[in-house]
Amino acid sequence: MTLMRPALATTDITLSGWVVRSEDAAEVKVRLPDDAMLRAGRHPEAPGGAESGWFLGGDYEYCTSWDAPAGQGQIALVFEGVQGDAEVRVNGQYVGSVRSGYTESEVDVSDAVLRGVANDIRVHVRHVEQPSERWYPGSGLYRRVRVLVRPPVHFGRDSVRVRTTHLESSRASVSVDVRLSGPVAGETTVDAQLYADGVLVASGRVAAASGTIALDVVNPRPWTADDPFRYDLRVTATSDEEVLDTWRAPVGLRTVTVDAQQGLRVNGRRVLLAGACIHHDNGLLGAATHRAAEFRRVRLLKEAGFNAIRSAHNPLSRDMLDACDELGMYVVDELADYWFARKTQFDHSDRFRDTWRSDADALIAKDRNYASVIMYASGNEIPETATAAGVELSREITEHFHDADPTRPVTLAINLFLNAMVAMNASPYAVDGDGPEPAMAGSTEANVMINHIGRMMSVVSRLPRADRASRDAFATVDVAGYNYGLARYKGDVRRYPHRVILGSETLPGDVAKAWRLVQDIPAVIGDFVWAGWEYLGEAGVAVWVPGKKAGLAKPYPYVIAGPGMFDLTGRPDASLRLAQAAWGVLDEPAITVRPLDRVGRPYVRSAWRITDAVESWAWRGSEGKRAEVSVYSAADEVELVLNGRSVGRRGAGEKNHYRADFHVRWRPGVLLAIAYRAGEEVGRSELRSAADELNINVRPESDVLSADGDDLAFVHLELTDNDGVVEMLNEDTIEVEVTGPAELIGLGTANPAPETSFLSSSTSTYRGRALAILRSTGDAGIVRVLARSRRRGEAIADILAVPTESAHAVTPRDA
Repeated sequence: MTLMRPALATTDITLSGWVVRSEDAAEVKVRLPDDAMLRAGRHPEAPGGAESGWFLGGDYEYCTSWDAPAGQGQIALVFEGVQGDAEVRVNGQYVGSVRSGYTESEVDVSDAVLRGVANDIRVHVRHVEQPSERWYPGSGLYRRVRVLVRPPVHFGRDSVRVRTTHLESSRASVSVDVRLSGPVAGETTVDAQLYADGVLVASGRVAAASGTIALDVVNPRPWTADDPFRYDLRVTATSDEEVLDTWRAPVGLRTVTVDAQQGLRVNGRRVLLAGACIHHDNGLLGAATHRAAEFRRVRLLKEAGFNAIRSAHNPLSRDMLDACDELGMYVVDELADYWFARKTQFDHSDRFRDTWRSDADALIAKDRNYASVIMYASGNEIPETATAAGVELSREITEHFHDADPTRPVTLAINLFLNAMVAMNASPYAVDGDGPEPAMAGSTEANVMINHIGRMMSVVSRLPRADRASRDAFATVDVAGYNYGLARYKGDVRRYPHRVILGSETLPGDVAKAWRLVQDIPAVIGDFVWAGWEYLGEAGVAVWVPGKKAGLAKPYPYVIAGPGMFDLTGRPDASLRLAQAAWGVLDEPAITVRPLDRVGRPYVRSAWRITDAVESWAWRGSEGKRAEVSVYSAADEVELVLNGRSVGRRGAGEKNHYRADFHVRWRPGVLLAIAYRAGEEVGRSELRSAADELNINVRPESDVLSADGDDLAFVHLELTDNDGVVEMLNEDTIEVEVTGPAELIGLGTANPAPETSFLSSSTSTYRGRALAILRSTGDAGIVRVLARSRRRGEAIADILAVPTESAHAVTPRDA
């Protein structure tokens, strides 16, 4: 056996030691990811208004120092995401810019770096002009910044591409396309080895600096959302028995096909997408992309019954894709929310025609080797798709995606109501001419109209004008994305027998109806609810508010949008239970109760929220009040019992929209729901009122924290009785103190209109709950969380921070 002489392979280093400066604040030490908009705070007259959640923009300078190794080769800075236009300087020399909040950018700094000494790195971010998005964007270096140190001959960006070209039960064919960069000399070979649980299962070689390596895998284990098995792929480039560079990553073997007759097939089997639209922010953490938070979101969504997510409306983070690949979640990754028609005052629609190709290339390069990504989306609710210019641009974008990655279909999410408005010359956005001049101020007018029209929206979407305003654009993509257009499904599959339909956005109240269509019509491949997870910005659009009249956007201090099936702290919302019943994953009847402190008061409702109910019977002081109770169940009937006495028996199941409604006078005790199918009991659940004495309960989701400097601990703070029942109507202010190797980085509640900052160490509870988020400082030891209030004393919980192995081993997705 010939031994290879080792050489310097690509190393991947996450930059640390950052400080950030702004014009109106002192220098602050930060650890990335960092959302500077959280520190900027909120104001009733914030220029971003409700779109930004009343947060302020700002301009920032991020600075750090990095000791570069001696030697030759390429050095590049990788920005996974910067909110705001940024200029990058190394040792005072301008080296490049980053101009998109969600597009990953790589800047070659080889000529500016001084080898073997410390280097000054500065990133000037301009983000003061708001609103820049239709939601909360965050500011600054909100995703990781890394340094790639590559040897002279190396695997560059998007230089290893993995494709499963054939897959059956007995064998799989995998193509690994490789390309080396740099001064290749002598005889060069590139080897690929595929391992399953540490055992070599396939290998191949190409005797060149670029080419395709064919791997034959016997008895493959395909990747699916239900079984997200991944192989370990290792690629090595050598020349004259010297290792030039290595590339390594987990990869799933997976094929995707789609047509109107057999629907979406993953590995040859039909898959129905039960999807969640999600925004990029992480709630109390703002826009900061923490890996542990992304994994938590995917885990909770999957446990709830979702099997797919749609990025809304921008490319997902690498950490989110890692979570989807590892945990098993199908992904529709979206390019943009706007094209050349302006949606907000300071979006970048004016340069979209010049930048979309490079942005699409960056998206594809990031996503290519993730098995979880099964589809690209070119845009969301693009009004210009109702015009000839928009249709032509859609065709160009789709062809670009196909040329760069022919293995995945492309969709386009069209709001049929909005396109009909464009056809009637009533668009809220400018779509004519070459310029991006806005037709009106603001960015939520289309949603305002939809909300006021309510169910009439489905009537408008069925009009011939809506069809004429969308059919040409739909013809340019592989999958037609319908936003709020399920009323067209049955008719359109007859009119367009080759069209594949995806419910790219659906109102929460329509989930059950949409799922029946997904099950019955092969051409309808899935449904994505708006929204799977609560998000910041678009303040109050789905929040029920007291009164008889209210605008769609709500005034300060409203901060959340309101439609999430999981709230801002990661707790399931009552609206989720309808979806679970329709999907067949709701094992027991789910009892929900409208808040008893709202009884008898008029409330303005929203099309994006079916209820403001919560799963609780703990409403102290509400004796005699008339409680509105809804029980969600897939069973035929539900009986409601209060303190041993039957309240009644109502129909449930699909023919009753999976919901049985009751009215009962509130009394403390036990509220029981019993589900029946064909007269036989098939499940039961109960809610209890809280006892008189309440305490603070500190409940970490895990009692272990990785001491890696990045892991997070999510700690629930609750006002409970001795049996753990959370009281809804007895709020308190809680102060949090953290000692040991962790720091408090977020504290807040699901309150749609909070008064305190998420960066504060104290918060008022909302419906008896709050959430504290801690980040490891990198050391091992005991982390102690102490919560105290004047009324209920204090409580503590300990979390063990355990050492983890740390190394700068390269993964291909980083390289």
